[in-house]
Amino acid sequence: MGDTLEICGVRFDPGKVIDNPSDQQLREWSLEQGGVISQAGNLAVTTKVRSRSAKFTEIFHDRIPEEGDLKLIREAFDYLKDKEVIRLDRRMCMHPDFRFHARVYITNKYARIPLMWGNTLFEPDDPDGDPDFVTITIAEWPERRVFVFPEEGLTIILGSDYKGENKKATLRQLMYAVKKRGCLGLHAGSKIVRLMQHGELTDVGFLFFGLSGTGKTSLSCHSHWLVHPERIIIRQDDVVILRPDGSALGTESSMYVKTDGLDLETQPLLYSACLSRRTILENVMVHEGSGYIDFQDCSITSNGRAMVKRGDVAFTDDQIDLPKVHNIVFITRRQDVVPPIAKLSPEFGAAAFMLGESIETSAGDPTMAGRAIRVVGTNPFIVGSEAEEGNIFLSILRRNPDIDCYMINTGQVGATEGLAGENITVRDSVKIIEMIAREEIKWKEDTFWGYEVPEEIPGMDYARFDLSNFYQPDEIYSLKEALRKERIEWLERFDGLDPDIINAIRGG
Repeated sequence: MGDTLEICGVRFDPGKVIDNPSDQQLREWSLEQGGVISQAGNLAVTTKVRSRSAKFTEIFHDRIPEEGDLKLIREAFDYLKDKEVIRLDRRMCMHPDFRFHARVYITNKYARIPLMWGNTLFEPDDPDGDPDFVTITIAEWPERRVFVFPEEGLTIILGSDYKGENKKATLRQLMYAVKKRGCLGLHAGSKIVRLMQHGELTDVGFLFFGLSGTGKTSLSCHSHWLVHPERIIIRQDDVVILRPDGSALGTESSMYVKTDGLDLETQPLLYSACLSRRTILENVMVHEGSGYIDFQDCSITSNGRAMVKRGDVAFTDDQIDLPKVHNIVFITRRQDVVPPIAKLSPEFGAAAFMLGESIETSAGDPTMAGRAIRVVGTNPFIVGSEAEEGNIFLSILRRNPDIDCYMINTGQVGATEGLAGENITVRDSVKIIEMIAREEIKWKEDTFWGYEVPEEIPGMDYARFDLSNFYQPDEIYSLKEALRKERIEWLERFDGLDPDIINAIRGG
């Protein structure tokens, strides 16, 4: 392929290509271009754009660009004809059947972007081979636009110097590629919880779904304070490939940790890893002079990030794949009648996948942070039919009856006007996951929804989440009915969705 390509008749042919510079060289350039060294000895950078450009993204899946878009791409490629760009090649995934070659081209003024992106992935099998996915970034472009060409495996990023845009560009392409192979690329973290279950030390595989900033990384990377021989094994933080046999393949060699409010007490593993010399901090407050890292100061942005190597996080190993998924957890944030945990049927699990109930965070659209939203699969990067993804997900669940699905609420229960209700803490959620793994939760049916809710959870006072503590019976019913109506209206918009998925919500 070389360093030229063509899209819709527009040719990419940059003036000069710096071919796969070393990590050390990229770090030196990043320091020269404004990076600083923190008190912990790691590199800290500040960007102009501090969240993804979702509102500026166009995906050309089943259509061709309009003339205005082609004109912009032509202007951007013309701009590069006498410019110097950095080319970096990396490999995604470790599984021999799912090894994808990814390549980025980024203008040389922004060495920190290929540095961070390159650290998220693996060394390429053949850097000169034809790539599966290509991303071209002109961070200094005056207009923010992202153009995605799934069939060509190409993404063009204009006007964004946010590393997450390049990270997700490649992952979006991968998720589309594996869907064509009968798998699902999921915006989910994965880990193994190794603990005593019915008197035997057992490995229990978990997947955690959630929008960025809602607790996915927190739960994927929590130790549960287990004591040897019990432990966790962290596999992936962001995107996995769910195969029809119920295994989940990893994609990356790093974690992109959201750092706002990070502290040693509630997240000791992530806090310690963020202080590693190999970690790269993005938009995190590092005080001038002292170099002190202040995760509590969000004055730069509430979407501060740390690019952390997996090997710097305790309880990781040299593997990223999950041999078997036993439990799938959908993380939502509600404030009213959604319980801290509910056990779902396969059909309700697929409905939870399609509902993708959460809140907007500063990682997505900072201007709408805190607003209730729904995103299918809690995955803003789906290409093609969302209904197809839900149907594939249900088929995998039915093919693997040993996979259980849960909906976990990391918000509050019982909120009313002027009152916050009962907060569901990180400790609550961590204990719930542990007791799911131990199979020690005593369940009962919620007759309204038809799913199961806890009657008792060892090690926590679950009674404090009883809805009768906050609402009268008629209020509980009306709130649940309103939520059911919302959920049905959402699901009915997806043509071709298996009717059993909608009926799981209707049936009660």
